[in-house]
Amino acid sequence: MTAIDHKRTTFIPAPTRLRFPGVLRSEFIKLFSLRSNVAMLVSIVLLGMGTALALAVTMVDAGIPDQPSTSFMLDEVTVGTVLFGQLVAIILGVLVVSGEYASGTIQPTMVAVPRRTPVLLAKACVAFVAVTAAGLLAVLGSWAATLPFFDALGLGVGLTATGVLPAFAGSAVYLGLSAILGVGMGALLRGVAPSIAGAVTLTLLLPVVLSALPVSQTVRNMQLLTMSKAGDAMSNAPENQGVLVDLVDGYVSWGAGGIIAAAWALAFLLLGLLRLRRGDV
Repeated sequence: MTAIDHKRTTFIPAPTRLRFPGVLRSEFIKLFSLRSNVAMLVSIVLLGMGTALALAVTMVDAGIPDQPSTSFMLDEVTVGTVLFGQLVAIILGVLVVSGEYASGTIQPTMVAVPRRTPVLLAKACVAFVAVTAAGLLAVLGSWAATLPFFDALGLGVGLTATGVLPAFAGSAVYLGLSAILGVGMGALLRGVAPSIAGAVTLTLLLPVVLSALPVSQTVRNMQLLTMSKAGDAMSNAPENQGVLVDLVDGYVSWGAGGIIAAAWALAFLLLGLLRLRRGDV
């Protein structure tokens, strides 16, 4: 036998290509491996249901309509989820990125996935899906928990009523978009405290500041295009009107609210992506 016959061969597998579904799976595991993240998702459901129950118990004293009203029911059921849930969603979105910078785990993340765009997009997708699912559970749970109170007063509105399911879906999607905004803000500012402060100022404090300014058409237009106004529109039943935004009457449709909220979220996600790609880890 020749030396060639005795030569030992070693199998060397071809390098596997890193794919986006794998990055998504990694970010999903990281999100749900932290108890704090799971607790925040649960808190969205509990805050939404708790607020809805509190409003249902006291709605007789606050004033009720004479007949079943979809808009009245939606105001009572979705306000807790949208108002308090967006704050939790923003914080969760910020921590998905800024939390890794604070703990230093962003470095092994970037080593495992050298291309930074898939990392941030995966974080945004996972945060959006998780928060949207929690928001949908919150509004559906709020409706189911408060339905006996509405029925007792003859004001019960079912899920099949016109506009109810779109309003519930819009409320949940708005929370998901708020989480994406938090992810973008976290990537842009990186620090936990400044990222949360910036996102909260943009969504909750900006409308308050605008309302304190002297009344003018410009200020009114700016108020209509804020993130919180978009959330209000998305949590209402869609109306059969061709106008998306009426600056004169101060009207924002359900569809326009979704467009405005998505524009805010994607704008800051893009800014965060540019910072992530150009800046050092």
